[in-house]
Amino acid sequence: MKPAIEVKNLQKIYEGGLEALKGINLSIPQGSFYGLLGPNGAGKTTTIGIITGLVNITSGSATIMGHDSVKEFRQARKLIGLSPQELNFDVFFSIGELLELQAGYYGISNKEAKERTSVMLEQFGLTEKRNSRARELSGGMKRRVQIAKALVHDPQIVILDEPTAGVDIELRHMLWDYLRQINKEGKTILLTTHYIEEAEQLCETVSIINDGKIIVTDSPDNLTRSHGMSGLEITLTSEVTDLKLNPWTFNIIDGKIHVNIDHPEKEMAKVINQISEQGGGIENVRIFRSSLEDIFLKLTGKSLHDDEESIDIQEKTLIV
Repeated sequence: MKPAIEVKNLQKIYEGGLEALKGINLSIPQGSFYGLLGPNGAGKTTTIGIITGLVNITSGSATIMGHDSVKEFRQARKLIGLSPQELNFDVFFSIGELLELQAGYYGISNKEAKERTSVMLEQFGLTEKRNSRARELSGGMKRRVQIAKALVHDPQIVILDEPTAGVDIELRHMLWDYLRQINKEGKTILLTTHYIEEAEQLCETVSIINDGKIIVTDSPDNLTRSHGMSGLEITLTSEVTDLKLNPWTFNIIDGKIHVNIDHPEKEMAKVINQISEQGGGIENVRIFRSSLEDIFLKLTGKSLHDDEESIDIQEKTLIV
């Protein structure tokens, strides 16, 4: 089966010599929920721009379900629904008209476009706003319309660039549930986000991009296990002189024993038994693990919010 999205040796150099992408490779399987994480300026938006045909390639290639994004741009772009970071609406049309027009760009008949529009309005709680214009909507409502536009033509691949930026928690979780649903139905979803929890909750696989290079690709669980630390934090009722815990390493911080263990749930009983045998009374035991955010900071040396990304990709119609 062909990957839903595949990029090979992708390089992008902007005018002035800025090398935004330095030969990256990605292979996103059909039906997957895939995250692309990186600090601002790392190359996420440029990558999405190339995949969707909004940014020209310097070298390398990008294919969508086997269709070259340059040589077979019509076939490739018809398969994609894009929700970009920047909100961009035609102020002269109502929300219902915007969605119907968006569906029409992809060859959807007028009848089906109206049906799909009604489905999207209902799904995102916008039915009462059908005749409103974008300037009359709140920021959260505008974000709902942006995502509805990406989905109205029922694309096989959905690309969401910071889809929940600036929205309330209720909308965020509503969107998460809907994305899980369409992913189970077979949609491939590519997500960029500044919310680590979003990637942990939704993505089967994440790639971390930094300074125009992919530095690691794996599941969130595997990343935290292979690049992070886990173990037990144990509070004693009395100190133990010359404590030994074989075969584990440990240290004592603020009177609490921190034992480094790959699988703390499985080894907890053995650790407790060894401490008890040495006369230690246990008051509390807590499992700790590195989070995906800890791993991100360790691998990139940056937070997801460092600096502002220098490349601003505006939404354009994907079919030409």
